[in-house]
Amino acid sequence: MPNEIKGLNEECGVFGVFGASDASQLAYYGLHTLQHRGQEGAGIVSADGSSLYQHRDRGLLAKVFADPHELERLVGDAAIGHVRYGTSGHNSIANIQPFLFRFYDGDVALAHNGNLTNAVTLRHRLEEKGAVFQSDSDTEILIHLIRQYIRDGFIPALKKSLNLVHGGFAYLLLQKDRLIAALDPNGIRPLCIGRLANGAYVVASETCALDIINAKFVRDVLPGELIIIDRAGLHIDHYTTNTQLAICSMEYIYFARPDSIIHGVTVHNARKRMGKLLAKEHPVDADMVIGVPNSSLSAASGYAEESGLPYEMGLIKSQYVARTFIQPTQELREMGVHMKLSAVRGVVKGKRVAVVDDSIVRGTTSKQIVQMLRDAGAKEVHLLIASPPFKFPCFYGIDVSTRAELLAAHYSVAEMCKQVGADSLHFLSLKSLIKAIGIPDAGDAPNGGLTVAYFDGQYPTPLYDYEEGYLKSLNEQERRARKEQA
Repeated sequence: MPNEIKGLNEECGVFGVFGASDASQLAYYGLHTLQHRGQEGAGIVSADGSSLYQHRDRGLLAKVFADPHELERLVGDAAIGHVRYGTSGHNSIANIQPFLFRFYDGDVALAHNGNLTNAVTLRHRLEEKGAVFQSDSDTEILIHLIRQYIRDGFIPALKKSLNLVHGGFAYLLLQKDRLIAALDPNGIRPLCIGRLANGAYVVASETCALDIINAKFVRDVLPGELIIIDRAGLHIDHYTTNTQLAICSMEYIYFARPDSIIHGVTVHNARKRMGKLLAKEHPVDADMVIGVPNSSLSAASGYAEESGLPYEMGLIKSQYVARTFIQPTQELREMGVHMKLSAVRGVVKGKRVAVVDDSIVRGTTSKQIVQMLRDAGAKEVHLLIASPPFKFPCFYGIDVSTRAELLAAHYSVAEMCKQVGADSLHFLSLKSLIKAIGIPDAGDAPNGGLTVAYFDGQYPTPLYDYEEGYLKSLNEQERRARKEQA
């Protein structure tokens, strides 16, 4: 569901294919499956061994490629694609990816999922050295860094550049004769590799994009890896070995499709376990369990199964309201809830309802849902959240970069319950969240190989350009708290 309703904006989705005669068509299918990761814009760049071809525009993928001739024009057996939700830069066509750069020594296309924490500093340095940016997206920084070191060769220049950018990033680069993928040293953003029956390789943000084109999953891209795919096959390299897995926990909680598998964990199963553990930690006296469509349905089924309560369809989501229709103002956010969701009066009337949701960010949605259920006749509304309180900003690709937006940063659980109007409010503990996800290849990585900074404030990387503002917001909040206590 979109940020106007859920309070979180998705990151982006990337897809690449090399060695398939219908590469651009496959990219279209893959991006269609990743549409949930971004709805502001989309694009594809293809390569035929000698030239690169591009088409991009604002809007949903189907709108961008409404003219079938646009897809047909993207010839070649290699392609990369991107669906965008802007975490950095404005929603103009200049910021729609993949970017295509034409140089005398060879064209390069670039697509990026994530957010750089030192983008402002790097951009200033590059501009002082004469770089001219075509967009205000942090993605473009990488190509300008590469050009600084290009005399060393493209791959050495890329490795050097990847060690200068910080934050969460999954990059795809396309040249006329190869596809390159790179993941940040913590693997914060997901990226996986698949293979088609004809031997062609595919790289995508989620495994659901492999499934749609019948590609067999090969492996996840690991932190610090540089994957190079060319006519000779797939080559695994590294730009750094100073790595520590810390994948974004919100991928499992909210962002990824339930049928995707990330680091060996099926997202649906993880969410269902979250619901089960939530039921163990916070049983409520209710007549039924309902989930908030769509990302909370798995957790709701787990809660119902563990609690022994019947699982009912108490909320219906409209499938026909475009995500881009509602503008992000408070008034329209509230209107958007009613356009997207409806309570099933015949199910909830006179009943004590346990509502399972994945998160509370600003609280707007939760308040509207509770009121909607009461208006439909619900006797009691108990709100159960299948993640811990979202107290701290994300700087790695979720568009929540200030504490001012976060309800849990300013109020206790009891105060939040009063704000949203529920009869009770409960959150899953951090320990149970980590247990529910249970990444098998996390090894001895902290927090089970997850980034859980949104809940405990312990970020896996330095915050660089964001640190001063973040610390200032913490200090201001502490001062307000002391003043209120006095």
